[in-house]
Amino acid sequence: MVRQPVTVNGVTRWKDMDVDGAAGADTRESKGVVLRQEIGDVLRSIRQSEGRTLRDVSHDARVSLGYLSEVERGQKEASSELLASICTALNVPLAVMLFQVAERIATAEGLTVPDTVPTEFQREFGHEELVSY
Repeated sequence: MVRQPVTVNGVTRWKDMDVDGAAGADTRESKGVVLRQEIGDVLRSIRQSEGRTLRDVSHDARVSLGYLSEVERGQKEASSELLASICTALNVPLAVMLFQVAERIATAEGLTVPDTVPTEFQREFGHEELVSY
């Protein structure tokens, strides 16, 4: 092992490297999951799958367009009340949205989440992508 400088996004850090230049197994940094980004990605995905605009959803959810945009981009932490309002505007139960977020986080962390949402519930709310066959 040798210590070599590694620059990522303009930040230089010293890392223990194998002779062939690979990072040592004990020094690898795992990229943490940011909950607000996962929530934003799921909300955006749901909105786009419905063919809705930010303006439509922000009006129906009674939240400013700019704030909703920041929530979708993972720049703002939305309160539970705001998330419920956005989900209502998107015609999706909060539980379904949070389930999708949980699946994304589990995948990022290398875990498998058992399917606990009944197929009938998933189909009733038009989220066949959650249905496992």
